[in-house]
Amino acid sequence: MSKTIAILTSGGDAPGMNAAIRAATMVAVAKGHRMLGIRHGYRGLLDEKISPIDADRVNGILREGGTILHSARSKRFHSVEHRNRAREVLTKHGVDGLIAIGGNGTLTGLTLLSDTSEAGDWPVQCIGIPASIDNDIALTGLAIGVDTAMNTIVEACDRIADTATAHGRTFIIEVMGRDSGYLSMTSAIASGANMVLFPEAARTEEELVSSMVKTILTVRERHPENQRVVAIKAEGVPTPTDRLKELVDAKVFEITGEEHEDEDIETRVTVLGHVVRGGRPSAFDRLLGSRFGNVAVRAVLAGEHRKMVSWLPPMDLPEGAGTRAQADPYCYLVDLPAVLSATKQLLEGQSPLARWRATAFDDLEDVFLL
Repeated sequence: MSKTIAILTSGGDAPGMNAAIRAATMVAVAKGHRMLGIRHGYRGLLDEKISPIDADRVNGILREGGTILHSARSKRFHSVEHRNRAREVLTKHGVDGLIAIGGNGTLTGLTLLSDTSEAGDWPVQCIGIPASIDNDIALTGLAIGVDTAMNTIVEACDRIADTATAHGRTFIIEVMGRDSGYLSMTSAIASGANMVLFPEAARTEEELVSSMVKTILTVRERHPENQRVVAIKAEGVPTPTDRLKELVDAKVFEITGEEHEDEDIETRVTVLGHVVRGGRPSAFDRLLGSRFGNVAVRAVLAGEHRKMVSWLPPMDLPEGAGTRAQADPYCYLVDLPAVLSATKQLLEGQSPLARWRATAFDDLEDVFLL
């Protein structure tokens, strides 16, 4: 029998969301099913902003960043009353399956929407797709948007390194990531930065300053012909970037006794901000989004419910929490409650992955200085 599948994007946008929308729509339509697009996430669902989408609508969106369905956050969705309203809207439109693309908040909303203690025997099948440039969703190796964001950061760092080298300056480059240091850590390695500051290390302000000053002085001593220092800092590090700059400059002056008459000695700050979110998705994010969309639709058609599509989950996947997807050997279907529980542990620094991240650079500081 033909099914009606609705799809939405929620929370922060991520390059590759359109690839997932496109793949889900193309697969569903090719198999004779009906697709509905919900604009503006859960807020749009409550406001009944729902319309059919077909192959012609999504055919050219693969290369576009952002999301054609738009995105939003909805405080109303936090209440049972409004989630009941959302179920009524989906039932009214004859929806058999709902695919929600987004991060931790989106997956939380989907889990609550499908909770039997609230929904009873409500028959709509719910499948989540992880999309977050921060890569802060547990039980998936990667989320949609991470690869593009990392490439954007690396390109920016390469450009800044050129001017830093030309003037022998120190740059602190702040990148997005919320409470996760994944982007800062991976981009520091990929860009050849001199050091990385990330929240998982839980360093005090004094330790952060000391580490930066050590790096600056060591580089100046070892590389007199190339004085540039590039430090990548995750936004989740508690010390504000501007304050860190001031403290580092003061400490360098205190130690060296040099008057900062020459501006080249000063530390400079670049905050990449939302530029990291935008742009056309990388080839990998186009592939990842497409594979996720394909697996999600096929999961709905196979009767799966309350699952998230996952890309090569880590080895600490809880027993019985997930199974390999039949439609793609690199994808898994993982229970949504297990994802939320593991994500909470990850963000609180309690999971094995979080503990590994916290110490991953402990013995690499001297390597970065060579």
